[in-house]
Parts: sequence; C-alpha cells; structure tokens
Amino acid sequence: MIKTKAAVLYEIGLPKPYSSSKPLKIEEVIIDEPGENELIIQVKAAGLCHSDLSSINGNRPRQTPMVLGHEAAGIVHQIGPGVNDLNIGDHVIMTFAPSCGKCSSCMEGLPARCGPGQKANNDGTLLGGSVKLSINGEKCFHHVGVSAFSQYALVNRGTVVKVDKDLPFEEAALFGCAVLTGVGAALNTAKIHAGASVAVVGLGGVGLNALLGAKVAGATKIVAIDMNEDKFEIATELGATNTQKASDLNVIENVKEYTNGGVDYALEMAGSVKAMELAYRITKRGGTTVTAGLPHPDHRWELQHTNLTAEERTVKGSYMGSCIPNRDVKKYIELYKSGLLNVNKLLSSKIKLEEINEAFDKLDAGKTIRQIITF
Repeated sequence: MIKTKAAVLYEIGLPKPYSSSKPLKIEEVIIDEPGENELIIQVKAAGLCHSDLSSINGNRPRQTPMVLGHEAAGIVHQIGPGVNDLNIGDHVIMTFAPSCGKCSSCMEGLPARCGPGQKANNDGTLLGGSVKLSINGEKCFHHVGVSAFSQYALVNRGTVVKVDKDLPFEEAALFGCAVLTGVGAALNTAKIHAGASVAVVGLGGVGLNALLGAKVAGATKIVAIDMNEDKFEIATELGATNTQKASDLNVIENVKEYTNGGVDYALEMAGSVKAMELAYRITKRGGTTVTAGLPHPDHRWELQHTNLTAEERTVKGSYMGSCIPNRDVKKYIELYKSGLLNVNKLLSSKIKLEEINEAFDKLDAGKTIRQIITF
C-alpha cells in the first residue's frame, strides 16, 4: 500500500473558470499493492491534454471520483508478480490504451483496439476490472488505466514502454499521448506519402504533432487551420506552408485554391463536428480524411453519402495514432533525437500539481500547447 498526493475529479461540468470552481482537488489517495502483471510507477512528469479537459467539462463522461491524467513518464517503483522484463529504477512512459495481449485485436498486432482494454477504460478500472485506488476507504476510479496526476500510479504492464534514461522526463511524457496520437495519425493511419498535400484542423498538442508527422512523411504542402491565429507562428516554425483561420468564410475556397482542388489528406484534431465537416470538405477527390478527435458521444456528423461514393473518398478514425507503442515510441524518440521530430518545441511550461485548475483554464482558452506537471 502506498499513499500518494493526487488530483481527483469529483464532479463533471463545473462552471468556468476552473480556478474558482476547482473541479480537481488535491487529495491523499491510497494505492493497493500491484497484482499480477501490474506495477507502480513513481510519476516524474505528466502532461495536460484536451482529453483530460474533456473529462472535466463533460464531453467525455467519466465515473467519479477519479484521478485524472494519462500522458506521463516516470520510474518503476514496485513490480508485481508476472512482470519479468522490467526492473526497479527503469524509466518508462505510460500509454492510455492498455492491451491484454490475448484478444483478436492484440493478436493481430493492433493493441490500440484491444477490447478488454477499451472496456476497462470505459469502466474506470484497470485491465481485468479491478479498482485499486481509494480515498478514506471509498473507491476512486482510474483514468484510462493510468491516473498520472499523482506522485505514484498503479498500471498494467501493457500500459508502459521502457525508454532510455537520457531522455528528460518532461519530454518523455509527450510520447505517451500527444506524439503517439498526432504523429501516428499522420504516419500509421493516414499513411501520408512524400510530396502529398496535407491539412491539419486543430492546432493543439496533438494537432501540432500531426503536423510534425506530415513533415516527417515528406508532405510538401501543409495547411495549418485553427480558430486561434496565435497558433500560426509555432505551426509555421514546425513546417506549415500555409495557415488559415477556421472561422474565415472563405477558408474552404482558400485551401482548395492553394492545393489545386483540395488536400490529399485532412487530419481533424479538434474534436468537434464543425472541424470534421471542414476537414472533409477540403479533402480532394480520392483523398483521405482522418479524425483523432473525441467530441461528446451524442454529437453526430452528417456524412455526404453520394459525395463519398462519387469522389471515392476515404474516412478513417485514428485512436492512439493506430500505434504499436513498443514499436512506435522508440521509433519516434529516435526521430526526435535525430532532429526530425521537434516535439520539445511544444513544451509551454512546467507547473506544480497544485496549479492544475488554473492550468486547465489556460488550456481551455487555447493559450498554451503542452503544460507539464513535474514531481
């Protein structure tokens, strides 16, 4: 049993600003002993992501109380039975899609689609159905198998990837979600080809990583689209060749003119139906529209069926960048070390756990890219 200081979400949908309503409260949480194929990680860095914000504002309803946080890096602190390939002191990153290794998706090499893992995430449990966090004797749910806004995290072995110790924790944390999801959407899901034209709709941490992925893939025209023009400077620095404001009445015509009829690949990273509609409408005939956005489950996108058929379009969903973490994390870290994937430029600031509500106000207002809690 371990006592840990953690940020706990008790109530979803509290009013803004979060600095006043304080949806996240810092509590002492008890972590049970690790069971079969489980381990405890001392968290050293955890990133604030829009997926966390979606749990706070209700776009992604969750069980409460829950320790939030899913993008993190740390040190192996304690190992449970059955974990034979990690040692205490190893540096690891944590990913948000636990894989059982036994279901049909896992057997096909598609761990991001693991059925038992997805059920556990939806239920707020660890893989296998257990809840091993508690506050004053009452259970506290797990956030997508990680719960990283905490000094320590109990996770399943299939959630962590060992990394080299020379990678700073605040940079390593980004590879657990933002890099996997964004770069993976470009390279694995879309499979962008050299010389392609690409649009990225939504320039948060995941969207900017998708832009980086498009650049690595060899795209020659990269259009960066967002409601916030303040994002255009960093997008251009990372490789965007054109920027467009999403609310511009002529945005579709502007993109089509720049790309001679539309982009080969449009990547929707904003998590809204309007963003998805825009991404689809700027995709060329025969092109591919990919979404990694997660809007509210009740939201629906009206697909133009005739257009889909007559123009031979492809629409694809991308979860965790269609990645195989043990393969892709190491690959993307090598790209970063070689200077081809400048994810370090997305780090906005380091904060303390106690500053988390104010930090989510900044994220909600689009005033930051990636804030990292350091422990």
